[in-house]
Amino acid sequence: MAKTAPTDDHSEGMDHFDSRARRILTLWLPLACFVFVLLFPFYWMAITAIKPNYQLTDYENYSPFWVVEPTLRHIRYLLFETTYPAWMWNTIVVSVVSTALALVASVFAAYAIERLRFRGARMTGLLIFLAYLVPPSILFIPLAVIVFQVGIFDSKLALILTYPTFLIPFCTWLLMGYFRSIPYELEESALVDGATRWQILTKIVLPLSVPGLISAGIFAFTLSWNEFIYALTFISSSENKTVPVGVLTELVRGDIYEWGALMSGALLGSLPVVILYSFFVDYYVSSMTGAVKE
Repeated sequence: MAKTAPTDDHSEGMDHFDSRARRILTLWLPLACFVFVLLFPFYWMAITAIKPNYQLTDYENYSPFWVVEPTLRHIRYLLFETTYPAWMWNTIVVSVVSTALALVASVFAAYAIERLRFRGARMTGLLIFLAYLVPPSILFIPLAVIVFQVGIFDSKLALILTYPTFLIPFCTWLLMGYFRSIPYELEESALVDGATRWQILTKIVLPLSVPGLISAGIFAFTLSWNEFIYALTFISSSENKTVPVGVLTELVRGDIYEWGALMSGALLGSLPVVILYSFFVDYYVSSMTGAVKE
């Protein structure tokens, strides 16, 4: 019986083509769109911050997506002719102090709910998270009355004491998920050896929860840095304003928008948060994976 010659099979090459096309459509194209949407606002702020005023509206002679003759006039005006450095300092102080207060309170609350095992612990944790879902546009009215009565209106202390009202619920919920991932056997062994609850918290739980603490701190710092309603309501003087409020209220005069200074302030105001995320991105990712696993 005569043997037939094997025919060439090109299925592997076609599959390779299909997999490459599928990879481009399902991975690289969506990723490129996401990166473009994510980075384009920063690019627009950067070119507007260094673009002369006559190029901002003259789209017939100059491209809106490029700068022909860059200038630092807007940045110089922002830093030396406005109170923007004071706004930046106020924002740093308020964000750091309120974040520290929120983390301290959240550590105790999350540890008590997750590790002490008292009746109603789960319901308490759920209620704390539901408190975070209450919009600030509802809370700022009763808080304004308290701020006026206490006598801390138009001061950084007003923001430092009110920001934890929305920072603590979120940080507590995040740390609850991370504390849940720490084995109970470690605490039981420490209790058998005679350790107190304070020693367990400070020497066992907190060292193991450093990624979660960093992640909660980054979230709290970002929320404090970008907060607008409370800062607009509780602060009136220019020297005590934060960056989000100062840029909007001081650089917009009626129907005159100082776009160069506005974009410069927005760009410089976003850099601290970007730098913070870039330094602790590894801890942030590890905390997210630790918080969601059961």
